[in-house]
Amino acid sequence: MKTFAGFGILSALAALTPSLAFAHSGGAHIHGFFAGLEHPLLGMDHLLAMIAVGIIGARAGGRSIVLVPLAFVSAMVAGAFLGMAGIGLPSLETAIALSLVVFGAMVGLARPLPLAAAAALTAGLFHGNAHGLEIPENAGDIAYAAGFMLGSSMLHAIGVLSVLKLGRSPTTVRTAGLATSLVGMAMAAQAF
Repeated sequence: MKTFAGFGILSALAALTPSLAFAHSGGAHIHGFFAGLEHPLLGMDHLLAMIAVGIIGARAGGRSIVLVPLAFVSAMVAGAFLGMAGIGLPSLETAIALSLVVFGAMVGLARPLPLAAAAALTAGLFHGNAHGLEIPENAGDIAYAAGFMLGSSMLHAIGVLSVLKLGRSPTTVRTAGLATSLVGMAMAAQAF
């Protein structure tokens, strides 16, 4: 009971002094980084794609565990720079939705595919372009880019770890791939 009362008092104090939670005055370096970090985590399309890329890299094995996600992030940065320059790729939302279909199929097949790196490069360009075009006006471009690169890389790592942890249960991973493809199909249908 004492612990509960102490927790209640601390919660009330924290609620009454919200400005203490922010030691800095803010600015583009803060908002840009965190806005970029949260973007891949909050958008279903980005979340599923990033985890799927990690799974694809882990399934391919060897150096692909690192190279496939690295190829994706590199292409994503190139696409982001295009977006920051105001250049939007054609059929952007459709391409992102179709990348989910392809990535989900690759995961669902449960086989290493030699085209994994090429698919990651192509899709990464589109996902990055969406990131670059969606940078908030009050955010710093570089800080935002650093945030979405870190957020995406963390999701890739989750995909890799899921394969390593669920290696004995390939049906679970294959089902996740099927679900990713279905979400991609639904998103593609909405884009048309």
